[in-house]
Amino acid sequence: MTATHEKNRSNGRAWIMLLLAGAFEIGYALSVGGSQAFTVPSWSIAAFGFFLLTLYFLSAALKSIDVGIGYAVWAGIGSVGAAILGSILLDQALTLVQAFWLAVIIAGVVWLKLADSAKLQG
Repeated sequence: MTATHEKNRSNGRAWIMLLLAGAFEIGYALSVGGSQAFTVPSWSIAAFGFFLLTLYFLSAALKSIDVGIGYAVWAGIGSVGAAILGSILLDQALTLVQAFWLAVIIAGVVWLKLADSAKLQG
């Protein structure tokens, strides 16, 4: 196996870890919202578990992904996911203007990933 192939494979794993960190961040945000300022024990326990998982997977991903890129993608996944799932699961309003700006965040995350891939090829 060549060094380039191994680096690409490692970077692929890092991006999977980052996606998992983003998913756990969504769980954390929704759990904190459901905990009602940590007064509901079941939601509070879930929030703590998601918090630990998101930090672990984020830190593992940042071993291979630049901090600025990784953090931006993680925050984007968390904010977009929490907004969308919050509107579905927690009956929170999501306006057309908010949906537009969430789409801008998604586009930014995609462009960041593409920029990171281009850096690997160069």
